[in-house]
Amino acid sequence: MHDLQKFFADTARLVEEELDRLIPSEDRGPTTLHKAIRWSVFGGGKRFRPILVFAVGQTFGADDRSLVRTAAAIEMIHTYSLIHDDLPSMDDDDLRRGRATCHKKFGEATAILSGDALQALAFKTIAEDDALDSNTRIRLITHIASAAGTPDGMVGGQQMDLDAEGKDVSRSGVESIHRNKTGALIRASAVSGAVIANANQKDVRRIEQYADDLGLLFQITDDMIDVCQTSEALGKTAGKDVAANKATYPSVYGLRAASRMAGELLAKIESDIADLGGTNSLLVDIARFVLERES
Repeated sequence: MHDLQKFFADTARLVEEELDRLIPSEDRGPTTLHKAIRWSVFGGGKRFRPILVFAVGQTFGADDRSLVRTAAAIEMIHTYSLIHDDLPSMDDDDLRRGRATCHKKFGEATAILSGDALQALAFKTIAEDDALDSNTRIRLITHIASAAGTPDGMVGGQQMDLDAEGKDVSRSGVESIHRNKTGALIRASAVSGAVIANANQKDVRRIEQYADDLGLLFQITDDMIDVCQTSEALGKTAGKDVAANKATYPSVYGLRAASRMAGELLAKIESDIADLGGTNSLLVDIARFVLERES
């Protein structure tokens, strides 16, 4: 088994150093905007999506220099989505990563602009990455843009989630929401690592299936954690999904059945990449971590 904590910490450090280089400093105007962006980006977080870029990329032989800017760009997109998701017009949350959300600290207008700026900077970062050839950059931008948008991406999933509030949602409907809202960017992270490493199409498809199931596992465990943990443990407001009557796995299936589904998904994930052989161990360890995490 890999030393996952060291891998996570080392990768997060590399990505945060790159983010610090890419994002304008607080003393550069407009200072309020840049303070708000940095408040959100450097407010903690697992850096799970950048870690997945590195894990898959390294599995297929890519080096850190070729992976780091795409990983940082994906974290920008993820952070922008959190800033907007926390807004009063969406999930209306006051707490993120253990401290005030961007709109509570800087106001709604600046929070919206912070998200807008991060999304634009993310694609600029990949477009200007001289560690990658132009064809690879185009593939990455196309793939990540599709995963971040609609119809089969994060924004589409967020709209489906809003539309489902307070309604009876089928089991297939819940899965569809979360394969897009949460899963799409996780898939994009994993596939980006494979694309950068120039993995063959068969292996890219294997990684896409792995990440599709991993994204669903991540959401199921996230839903269970929201029910079972405190706000202090989570770093965000616990029980928000229940209060908003959202379509979650515990609300539709029940906590016990959701837990059983998570275990079944882990077995499927291990099967997804079994034929990668000994090179798959890091990816399997990450899936096990997702199942067992408590925050």
